[in-house]
Amino acid sequence: MQFESESTNQAQNENQNSSTRRSLIKRFSRRSFINRTTMLTATGVVAGLMGSTFSSFKKEGVVQARERDIVGRFNYNKFVEKAYRVRLEAARLERSFPIPPHPTNGDEERYANKIGSDSRGLPHNQRGEVNLNAYNSLISALTSQDPNQYEKIILGGTRKLVNPQGPLAISLEGINAAQIAVPSPPALASAARADEAVELYWQALLRDVPFSQFQNNTDDSKVLAAVEELNRLSAFYGPKINGRVTPQTLFRGSVSYVDRSDRSGRTAKHVTPPGILNGPYISQFLLRNIPWGTQYILAVIRTALPGNDFLTNFNEWLTVQNGGNSGRAINYDPKRRYVSTVRDLGEFAHIGGALYYGASLLLSSPVSLSDPLIDGGIGAPLNPGNPYVNSRTQIGSNATFAVGHLQALLNLGTSRAIRASYWQKYYVHRILRPEAYGGLVYNNIVNSTQYPIHPEILNSQALARTYSNFGTYLLPQAYPEAAPLHSSYTGGAAAIAGVNVTLLKAFFDENHVIPNPVVPDPNDPTQLIPYTGEPLTVGGELNKLATNYAIGRGHGGIHWRTDGAAGLALGEEVAISLLRDERLGYNEDFQGFTFTKFDGTRVTV
Repeated sequence: MQFESESTNQAQNENQNSSTRRSLIKRFSRRSFINRTTMLTATGVVAGLMGSTFSSFKKEGVVQARERDIVGRFNYNKFVEKAYRVRLEAARLERSFPIPPHPTNGDEERYANKIGSDSRGLPHNQRGEVNLNAYNSLISALTSQDPNQYEKIILGGTRKLVNPQGPLAISLEGINAAQIAVPSPPALASAARADEAVELYWQALLRDVPFSQFQNNTDDSKVLAAVEELNRLSAFYGPKINGRVTPQTLFRGSVSYVDRSDRSGRTAKHVTPPGILNGPYISQFLLRNIPWGTQYILAVIRTALPGNDFLTNFNEWLTVQNGGNSGRAINYDPKRRYVSTVRDLGEFAHIGGALYYGASLLLSSPVSLSDPLIDGGIGAPLNPGNPYVNSRTQIGSNATFAVGHLQALLNLGTSRAIRASYWQKYYVHRILRPEAYGGLVYNNIVNSTQYPIHPEILNSQALARTYSNFGTYLLPQAYPEAAPLHSSYTGGAAAIAGVNVTLLKAFFDENHVIPNPVVPDPNDPTQLIPYTGEPLTVGGELNKLATNYAIGRGHGGIHWRTDGAAGLALGEEVAISLLRDERLGYNEDFQGFTFTKFDGTRVTV
């Protein structure tokens, strides 16, 4: 009889579940979904799914006493069923987003010798052109997605490709990488690509200039020369004020979205996130000691000494293209200091630090009254939409809506953003790195090749000064290994920055003004002094943190501006999808995560 009772209950539950699923499928068909929501905010849909899912629990009949706990107040079956339905609805919700166009810039098909595509780590000839059999072995593996084929990729040296199968992992939370749109990157022969190269050559030339000189009243001749040349370029999309690059906007970050009005998906919309141009170049989150319980993570960094520039010799450059090592190492400054120069930020972006986890600790730690410049947190309130902000009886914890909950999502988001970014790198674009582009420039000038390089880089002051300073037309790299062995677009570090900063803005009050802001002392960068300019907000400085890290990879010479700009937008979309799925499982009375995107729009997820 017990067996019959279990079978009957199971059949009844399955029939009821099947009916509920059919109802939900009918209610949330793709057409009705698109009519009810947008790609970026799914508030109404989430609420509808939660209402539909959770109201069905109330209609279930009484379960057997053996299914209740000893007190008789908890229905285990219902709780397990709720978990199943939430996961089902999360999967259905994410699947309902249409697959956008994924246009490339056409370079891989355009050039039979693959000069517009990333081929580092594979064998190359003496000019740096890839061995086509080796390149085809890579494409064969990527096309087949057979794990055995990846072991047959022909490498040119000892360095290995970075995680080409990683993007093929199926994430159990968040949107699929194929559903995230990024604009196609600039083509090899375009003015836009050349203009990004001009900026990168200037970043190399200005590596040892302090950020205190990046102000509109600067008298630094190199800063002024860079600004003047960038303003002459025809297709430079970096931040501007009244349509012009200024010392204050020089090398500041930007974000690139697909322009939704262009159905082809090719057109980019370039934006300057809120707060990016306000105040000091370096985010407050990179200048403050991070309280971590009874310990501190110091904000001073180990950085490289001036003169640490690599791949300026063609043989060294070719060795690295073939997957070898330059044989040189960075000489570090024995004295630690705050991030204060272009080289410093490039080295910080090279190695990293506490970054976004550290930002969560800074935001949640109270302001120190004894020494606010050195030992204090920021003391930011939680996001006003947090359901516990106005609770009379409860607070959040690591389970929901407190910093521990956020920190778990930060780690998860990092992994999921890399899956999405690497999918673009390996399976869509395969764009060459700036160091490889520098090799094409070098060969055109030194070896009279006829690679399709736009004249705005060939005739630039940046290139002429690079030859005068470094004796080469190659792009000087700040890292002896140059870029990691995967393609350039989209920037993985930028995607990580985008997902983490978006999660931080979802959990904290981004309008909170940061107390006691600081800057490195221009006369002694081992010390901080108070910053007394316009107010700096949590949201603005988080945006600045993200773009500092993304553009910092350009300071090292390994990423184009558009790599970072598109990577930030991609990471933001991954974060939104994680929050959308996460919200489905909450029991709290919660109206959604509300925050400001990089493009300045307010969204509720």
